[in-house]
Amino acid sequence: MLRFILVCIVVIGFLILSIPILLVEWIIGKFKPEVKDISSLRIIQAVFKFILWITGVKVTVIGEENVPKDQPVLYIGNHRSYFDILLTYSRCPIRTGYVAKKEMERFPLLSNWMRYLHCLFLDRKDIRQGLQTILTAIAKVKSGISICIFPEGTRNRAESDLELMPFHDGSFKIATKTGCPIIPISLSNTAQMFEAHFPKITPVHVIVEYGAPIYPDQLDKEQKKHIGTYVQEIILETLKKNQELL
Repeated sequence: MLRFILVCIVVIGFLILSIPILLVEWIIGKFKPEVKDISSLRIIQAVFKFILWITGVKVTVIGEENVPKDQPVLYIGNHRSYFDILLTYSRCPIRTGYVAKKEMERFPLLSNWMRYLHCLFLDRKDIRQGLQTILTAIAKVKSGISICIFPEGTRNRAESDLELMPFHDGSFKIATKTGCPIIPISLSNTAQMFEAHFPKITPVHVIVEYGAPIYPDQLDKEQKKHIGTYVQEIILETLKKNQELL
């Protein structure tokens, strides 16, 4: 319970104390947008790493060399925990925006930082707005910004990591329309950090594995047609393999 309290203090304290930083970043962004983007990225990554340190989590990272550092990518991952964002975003080598549920836009300061980090807010009930979000994400990738999306559409509350929900094919248009590589991310045991013991944060062992890049234009016709299922199967096989390492 102490870890949960400490994490809350850090999050709330940072959001309040970062108000002057937001202003400085805004000013920098008026003259040097990319400098602002990188500084915002590194600030939040440092905060996320500190929060993960407080949780006591042991993180095993596999395949990080598969992530290109000289071009934007589409990260695709399974989603079991709020900590999935911290675990993955803290390792992004270049500017990266996450696709988040629209409800997150209601929170002041948090939503300001998310916009600075090129995050996009998706209304899952509005098909037209959802399409616009995907089009915006495509534009982000074309401008050199990676995008991360959890294509199950919401946090998976199943008992097992191996019970994946269907991957929405629409998410993959970000890659098929830009030609950027898809990087599968397999997240193992992350629900045991918090959700399985709410409100207690437990220092468990989690595994983050980055799969080999998938280039949409190199897939055959059937794989392209069912690209969501194709990527889901890769992630599922990796999750099965990594069960032995936990």
